[in-house]
Amino acid sequence: MKLVLTGGGTGGHFYPLIAVVEAIEDICKERRLVEPQYFYIGPEPFDSRALLEHDIQYIKAPAGKMPRDSRVPNPLNMLRAWLGVIKSFFTLFSLFPDVIFSTGGYAAFPTLAAARLLGIPVIIYDADATPGRVSLWAAKFAKWIAVAHPDAANAFPEKTRKKIARTGHPIRTEIEKRSPEGGHEFLKLDPSVPTILILGGSQGAQAINNVLMDALPQLVSSYNIVHQAGAANLADATGLASVVLKNNQYAERYRAFGLLNALALKMSAGISSLVVARAGSGTIFEISSWGIPAILVPIPEDISHDQTENAYSYARAGAALVVEQKNLTQHLLLAEIERLMGDEMVRKRMSEAALAFARPGAGRKIAEVILETGISHEPQA
Repeated sequence: MKLVLTGGGTGGHFYPLIAVVEAIEDICKERRLVEPQYFYIGPEPFDSRALLEHDIQYIKAPAGKMPRDSRVPNPLNMLRAWLGVIKSFFTLFSLFPDVIFSTGGYAAFPTLAAARLLGIPVIIYDADATPGRVSLWAAKFAKWIAVAHPDAANAFPEKTRKKIARTGHPIRTEIEKRSPEGGHEFLKLDPSVPTILILGGSQGAQAINNVLMDALPQLVSSYNIVHQAGAANLADATGLASVVLKNNQYAERYRAFGLLNALALKMSAGISSLVVARAGSGTIFEISSWGIPAILVPIPEDISHDQTENAYSYARAGAALVVEQKNLTQHLLLAEIERLMGDEMVRKRMSEAALAFARPGAGRKIAEVILETGISHEPQA
């Protein structure tokens, strides 16, 4: 059996592919099935190491990004997209996989378009409260559609809704559960005070970083701060932190990372009482699986509609507060943190709501359907 994976551009699109592959590996071991051959088709993968770890062959294909609010297509992006379709068509014709699994995004369009031309079964997953254009388009010919958010199904064409299941978000096994022990020792943090985890998503978040630096001297007087600043912003964050915390007796309560690896993320989550984060679906569902109350700061709507919809969908479940970036200030951030950290009952209710939202085992649910579809498509001996 051959399985093609497509989608990517950000960690939120890429890592669900890896989580589903992990679930397929587990099922094949349990049932003594021959594991599929895996192929990833698209632009540069978000995490090449993850592909190597799971023996996923990478086949490069161009893709043209089309902003959601763009009414006039960019000719260069259109050219890249259709070159990608042509490349993907010949690649799929050569491989002729049994099933294609897509997590959406512009990177998936060429492979999905080629799959439609060749009649190869497609299964799609969309992580956002408002599904992306590629997922909405692919729903018309997909065999099965998985969504994460409760609001997402209504956005799809009515004729396709009988194929939709709300599975939750596939999360990599290594971070699906937080580590309850060893975090303070691993991060060299003070165990006598609560810890707050600041996540800017896989790309970091400069706006959050700036406000955090202003609030940092007051925060470290009461809390440990674990800060994912983004790889491009790490040097600036650590440089500013060394200035604002100069001669501060609690400076050692601050830890900055570019991108938290799986172990550091699991350890950080294990000791955290509150998370301040962007509102990418991957980030939200990771926080949800850990059962940690959150303050979400979505990317502004003029840049990304997805994050605002995601944040408010999660907040309606009772698991988070939303602070829009235009309102984010040092004083508001401090006030909201103090309000939540000062009310254990509120945090307990938010934690329960987060766990209820999580829907664990999403990767396995999708993996079951992929295997069933792929096996039925294989030529019979």
